[in-house]
Parts: sequence; structure tokens; C-alpha cells
Amino acid sequence: MIEIQGLGEVGDPADRARRAGVLIDEHQAAILELSRMRREALEEMLSGGMTQAHIAEKVGMTRARVGQLLSSGPRPERIFLGSGPLTVALGGKREAEKPKLAVSAEMLASYECISEIAQSLNLKVQSEVVPPPGMVKLNRPNLIVLGSPRILPFVGQVLESDEILGFESGERGWYLLNRATGEEFHSPVKDGRHEDYAYIGRLPRPDGRGTFLYIAGIHGPGTLGAVRYLEGHLEALYREVKTRRFSLIIHCVFGQKTGELETVKPVTQLYRHEGVS
Repeated sequence: MIEIQGLGEVGDPADRARRAGVLIDEHQAAILELSRMRREALEEMLSGGMTQAHIAEKVGMTRARVGQLLSSGPRPERIFLGSGPLTVALGGKREAEKPKLAVSAEMLASYECISEIAQSLNLKVQSEVVPPPGMVKLNRPNLIVLGSPRILPFVGQVLESDEILGFESGERGWYLLNRATGEEFHSPVKDGRHEDYAYIGRLPRPDGRGTFLYIAGIHGPGTLGAVRYLEGHLEALYREVKTRRFSLIIHCVFGQKTGELETVKPVTQLYRHEGVS
């Protein structure tokens, strides 16, 4: 409120309009997050066995208003992606004789899918292509990173904080490893088979002040498959881990003729990294 009261004293109208716009965006984001939290609390009471009439009595609303809030407003799982405008960082690479950065078709399709998810959750989203050598800025809120450690080596260093799942490289190239079981997941994409594996997890920011969502296939199809898995399981994942750290590996199969995703499923359990936010 202090910022709003002081805004009227700003002499430059252009500056006043700019500051007002920033404050409007901040307050709208806060209202959306508070609305999401209210809906989640109402749903928790409902799933706990309370009737809508009882909930209305408890929170001082009419039953009709409770019913309206339970069927509208930001969905609770929205916070799984972020509390405000999202930034999706895409690992880019330079192609010979082309000055602009390039991203794969699968990476672009992954971003478009995330954009559709975000739009359904009333979240704005923007993309950012990270140039070689992949030094993506991780210390910022509402961040989603797409791309394997092969093109984002700095993220690969942060990925070492996951003591169970991660990427490794060897004579057969990059692969995913479950250190708890010793299982190795090698992509057969190079063998002409339309299959891939991918990592989905929430990792800590280097500054220790939050986390970011990380999605990466061994190859491009794996990244797209993982995003499609997220699209279909966002609510379930949020119920399982909320906004805490976790990781899992998924396997996806694409049609050889159509190129369409046919199946996508976890090949590891969902690991919760308890005690780490």
C-alpha cells in the first residue's frame, strides 16, 4: 500500500504509468496465488469428509459460493510450475554457417506443450534460448529448464545434488542411471528405434533460495515425451510432492511412421528428496 500511495507523487507520467503497470502485475499475481491457496484449502476440507454446507459454515461463506470456488479459479497444481510468469530455458546450439542459435524440433514442440499447460493454468510463459556453452541463469523464480547436460553442462553440475538419479556418459554415449538399483537406461534412438528415456525433477538453485523444474531426455524425443507425461500427470505429481524436490525417469515410445507419442511411463519410482526444499 505504501508503494501505491507514493505512486501519485511521481511527477513523470511515463514513469508513473510504468510503475503502476508493474504494481498491477504484482498484485494480480498475488491475488491468483491466494485464490489458488483458497481453492486448495477448500478441496482439502472436502476430501477430508466435510460437506460443502459444513465448509461454508466454517469459512463464513454461502454454500453456493463454496461450490463456485471449488469449480473455478486457479487449480491447486498450478504452483507445481510456478507462482507467476514462467521462463522456459531451452538449450541451444550453433549450426555451421548459421548465425542464429538453433533448437531441435522436439525442443520447440516441448516448449509449445508447456505453453499450452501454462495457459490452462492462467500462467504467462516466455522462452529463452541458452547459447553454448550452456551457462543458463538458474537463480530466478518460476524457471523450467529443458535440455540434457550435453548442451547444458552447468545444469549437469547442479544435477549432481540428486544422489539417486542422473545422467552419465560412457563408450555408448549419454545415458541415465539409477544409482539406487544400478540400472542403466540407454536410448535406442541411434539404433533406428523410436524410443527414449528422460529425467524429470526439481533441483536446487545454486544460491539456495529456491528450486527449478528440470526436464531432459537423452535425446530430443525424450524431452518431448517427458513434457507430455507432465501434461497428463501434473495433478497427480502435485499431490505426491507439492513443490518439494523429487526425481524420476520415464520411458517413451513414438510411432515409427507417424512420429506421434504412443506410450510414456515411469521406469523408476518417484524419489522424494526429503528434507530438501
